[in-house]
Amino acid sequence: MTAELVRGQNHALPESRLEIRISAGDPVLAGAVLVDAAGRTSDAGRVAHPGAPNLPGLECSRQAAAFHRLAVDLQALPAGVEQARVLLALPQGVGGPLSFGPLAAPFVAVTGADGKEIASYTIVGLGSESALIAVELYRRQGTWKVRAVGQGYADGLAALLADQGLSEPDKLAERMHQAVAGGMARSLAAPPGRGAGRGAAGRGEPDRDAEPASGAPDPAAGGGPGPSTGTGESRQAPTQGDTGRVDYRHPRRQTTA
Repeated sequence: MTAELVRGQNHALPESRLEIRISAGDPVLAGAVLVDAAGRTSDAGRVAHPGAPNLPGLECSRQAAAFHRLAVDLQALPAGVEQARVLLALPQGVGGPLSFGPLAAPFVAVTGADGKEIASYTIVGLGSESALIAVELYRRQGTWKVRAVGQGYADGLAALLADQGLSEPDKLAERMHQAVAGGMARSLAAPPGRGAGRGAAGRGEPDRDAEPASGAPDPAAGGGPGPSTGTGESRQAPTQGDTGRVDYRHPRRQTTA
C-alpha cells in the first residue's frame, strides 16, 4: 500500500531497509543529514553528500543527477541519530538553474528493499529556493516514520546546513558543490585520441566506485525512480504530521477559478 503525502503528513515505515528515490527536472545534488532528537548536529561527518557519500546505514550518489537512489538501513545508523533528513540542492557554478521555481516539481518515493513503494511526496510550491529538505525519516516512541517536509532555502545550501546546527556551513556547502562540479567536469571530458588504447576504459564500462554501504540495500535493486504506475496497488490515506501545519492541496489536483 502506498501513502501519497502532502507537506506535514507522516507515514509509518514497516521495515528498516529502505531506498529513497528522487526524480527532479534537472540534475540536483542529493544527500542527507543525520541529526539528534532535537534536530541538530555540529558534526560535518554526519552529512552524506557527493564528496562523502557513505555513512553507517546510509549511502547517497557521488554526483548530481536528475534521478537519485539513496540506500538506508535504519538499524545501522549511528547511536544517537533520531532523524535522517534528505536534502536536495541545485549545483552551483555549472551554468544550471539558480532556483527550483522554473523546474518540474521534485518527486520523492520511499520504497522497501523489495522495491515496493511505501510513501511518496511531490514537492510543490517552490520558487526562489535553491536548496531544500525534502523528507525526513524520524523515530517516535520506537517507531520509524517518514514525514513530507518540503522546507526550502532561498539562501542556498549553506543556509540549510546552518539550520541543522552545523558549524562552518559555508565551507561544507562549498566542498559539496565542488565535489559535484568535479564530477560533472569528468563526465564531459573529451574521449581519448585515435592513438589511445581501446581497452575496458574505452568500452563505456559502468562506474563501480559507489558500493552499497554495509548493511544497506543495493541502490541498483528495484525499479526506476518516480511514481508507481502499476495497477491493482491500493492507496493508503496518510496521517497528519506530529507537528507543523499541513498543506491539504493535493499536488495532482488542479484548482479552478
